[in-house]
Order: sequence, then C-alpha cells, then structure tokens
Amino acid sequence: MKIRPLGDRVLIKPSQEPEKTKGGILLPDTAKEKPQEGKVVAVGSGKKTDDGKIISVSLKVGDKVLYGKYSGTEITVDGEEYLITREEDILAVYE
Repeated sequence: MKIRPLGDRVLIKPSQEPEKTKGGILLPDTAKEKPQEGKVVAVGSGKKTDDGKIISVSLKVGDKVLYGKYSGTEITVDGEEYLITREEDILAVYE
C-alpha cells in the first residue's frame, strides 16, 4: 500500500529503540520510550494559503528528523508503524 500525505503533512518511519541498555539489561516493551526521531518516507504537496498559493514542504524523502514526543498520529500499514505529522511539528533535521 502506498500512502501520500496531504497538504503540509509528512509521513515518518520512527527509528527502532534498542532492545537493551548499554549495560546489557533487556528492556520490556512497557519500559521503552517512544522514539522521537525517524526518517521521512513521504511528504505532502504543501500548505495552501488563503489566496490559493501553495507553500511547498521544506523536507524531502530520506531526511532524518526529530519531532515532538506527542506530535502526529501513529498508524500501522502492512505491519509497519508510521507517524503522520504536520511539518510545523518537526523540530529539526539532522545527519
């Protein structure tokens, strides 16, 4: 299934959390924090202004991003988890 975000929304594949700590302690799913970083999988066409102009999204597919802890909507497609969020909820792009 192919997902195309609308407007200024961005589809993110959250990065996977490590299963154990640096000291070797295994972490159960309930103890793991939600990831706040991921990779951009798809971007929308941009935000439409009141006069009909489209302001394109500044992100591109493949960008690694940091986003707010409670931002966006989590979805599952074909067993894979994704996050759809607005561009304004993206805090930073990193390498």
